[in-house]
Amino acid sequence: MLRNYLLTAYKVFMRRKLFTAINLACIVLTLVVLMVITALLQTTFWPRGVEGRSDRFLQVYGIRTQGAKGGPMRTSLLGYKSIDKYLKPIAGAERVSAFTVPGAVSVYQGDRVSQLDLRRVDADYWKILDFHVLAGRLPDEDDDRRGRLVAVVNASTARRLFAGGPAVGQRISVSGQTFEIIGVVADVIHINAYADIWAPLTTFPSTDYQKDLTGSFAAMLLARTPADLPRIRREVARSAKSFVSEDPHTYTTTFFWADSKLDVFARTLLGRQSEADSGAARLLLMIGGGMLLFMLLPALNLVNLNMGRILERSAEIGVRKAFGATSLQLAGQLVVENVLLCLAGGLLGLACARLVLWWLEASQLIPYLDVDINLPVFACGMLLSLVFGLLSGALPAWKMSRLDPVHALKGAA
Repeated sequence: MLRNYLLTAYKVFMRRKLFTAINLACIVLTLVVLMVITALLQTTFWPRGVEGRSDRFLQVYGIRTQGAKGGPMRTSLLGYKSIDKYLKPIAGAERVSAFTVPGAVSVYQGDRVSQLDLRRVDADYWKILDFHVLAGRLPDEDDDRRGRLVAVVNASTARRLFAGGPAVGQRISVSGQTFEIIGVVADVIHINAYADIWAPLTTFPSTDYQKDLTGSFAAMLLARTPADLPRIRREVARSAKSFVSEDPHTYTTTFFWADSKLDVFARTLLGRQSEADSGAARLLLMIGGGMLLFMLLPALNLVNLNMGRILERSAEIGVRKAFGATSLQLAGQLVVENVLLCLAGGLLGLACARLVLWWLEASQLIPYLDVDINLPVFACGMLLSLVFGLLSGALPAWKMSRLDPVHALKGAA
């Protein structure tokens, strides 16, 4: 039966080439947008490459302190002292890294000034993340311990500063400090890895940062296995309860959470810094609902096109019913035709989505973007195509199954 359905569908597509082209264009355009969004979401929430170990590490970005009974409330990034005192002692973590968020700095080369983003990191940072080293080396524990003024730059920054010449061994002046470049890494965009320049924590001009409970720091906690993550979450939550703020009489309660990449974004977007539930499920539901709503408009358009196709094929339907075809067989034929068309549109959409992603990478609308159509995105694209085909084919199939053979043979629905 399936073979007959496929042969019939092929003949229909060949007879109605204009209809097929219009439908394909509608399907491809819709699926390109959805698959580009899916690829970007996967890169953001479940990255590979430099943050490929994200299934084993958690992040702590925010700290919220508040007073009793609706008293004053304050939300900020962590200070180094908070990480050193409350997070580094956590036994369940294999490594705990303290690092700053990227900050704009002026880089001086003679009379030339460049505005770049600098991130200061500790030695464990380089062991949690997996940077692709293009030249030189990464800072180590000895560089960190001795406070050596060394730096790593990404490939785009190396080209910008040295016009394509070798960067390793060169010196740059950053905010009154002279750094020697010891390594060049591939460009990265991920939340924990992004920067133009990286330098050891101990290159701060002053050690005052070590006394701050709040400031410009975040932390990553690497588990030995993904199974250890729930334990680390519990230990971090317990550490927050023992936190003593700089003004314990005003701020009596403190919250901070060890989050996955998805949790970090959900907590930030939904403003849930004082709740254990980050709202990740709600965020995914909102994204999924938005994508489904986006599919509905072209699906309704495709339904109308399919209804018009039914009217054009009413005589054919009447003949098939007169020769004993059941409503289920006829409905199945239309659904198969529509699903095949959507799957073909899905394959074309994947190719077009790859072209769009190449354009996004080349245009640098999102700096250092590196995203690909991998197997999960391909599977998601085909699933979206299948759902799209079923959504837009079910109603016309039901309508066709109710056609009266006598009216259908006269060419009227």
